[in-house]
Amino acid sequence: MLQHPLLTKREYEMRARVMKALGHPTRLFMVDELSRGERCVADLTEMVGADMSTVSKHLTLLKEAGLVAGEKRGVQVFYRLKTPCVVKFFECIDAVLHAR
Repeated sequence: MLQHPLLTKREYEMRARVMKALGHPTRLFMVDELSRGERCVADLTEMVGADMSTVSKHLTLLKEAGLVAGEKRGVQVFYRLKTPCVVKFFECIDAVLHAR
């Protein structure tokens, strides 16, 4: 069996930052929605049912964690999922929940 080298403390901290960014139901919803295609902030605001500043704060956290990317087009900012592999993580979580 191959031995996995231990990660550095910094690498564990970076992993925790990504997981923390996913640690809110609204952000999970937005990532799930962005896995279906890009959305503008106005669309996400309507879907989430929160004010635009709240949605923007959530998106900023996701962006800083490297999960999403935004592109300004005119007056709108469109977001896309930068790391589609995160959906596999959701599948893993669902497997844990179904195994209970």
